[in-house]
Amino acid sequence: MVCDRHQKTRSDKSLERAPVISTDGPHVNIRELKSHDLQLLLGLYAHLHNHDDPPPSAAIAEAVWSEALANPRIKYFGGFVSDSLVSSCTLTVIPNLTRACRPYGVIENVVTHAAHRGQGWGKAILARALGDAWRQGCYKVMLLTGRKDDATLRFYEQAGFDRHDKQAFVAKPSAVRPNKLLERSRER
Repeated sequence: MVCDRHQKTRSDKSLERAPVISTDGPHVNIRELKSHDLQLLLGLYAHLHNHDDPPPSAAIAEAVWSEALANPRIKYFGGFVSDSLVSSCTLTVIPNLTRACRPYGVIENVVTHAAHRGQGWGKAILARALGDAWRQGCYKVMLLTGRKDDATLRFYEQAGFDRHDKQAFVAKPSAVRPNKLLERSRER
């Protein structure tokens, strides 16, 4: 396998424009989020999960936000009505040594404000993130959801995702410390 480090990414001009979707009301402008958007994003995240961990301190949130924005492989997209952030998702593009060295993408934290759901903004934000991933040469983009209801699964399918393509597995830290896990594996 030979990896072409100078592989061109897609430059379709129609994909470079930020989509603006029309609803019966105002337009939603989709753009990459910037450092000054942190508080808007944290406010929108209140609509992401019914129950979540307590929010971090302002200093921790700002440090994580600065780190994420400094990483060119991580992009946060936001859909705005006037100055209100109503929809968002995060795209991470990961370098890859397979598939002719084409990267792959992971989309996380897809959220639309409860008052704006069912109006096309979630699909528009995903379309923007997917367009960015294709321009960067990704051979696939993955998205996980903890939701099991058919409406949510159909939403993601209508946005271009296939729930039957691959099987996902999720690991979370256990109550056992990593050193204990390593000790157990050595005992075997």
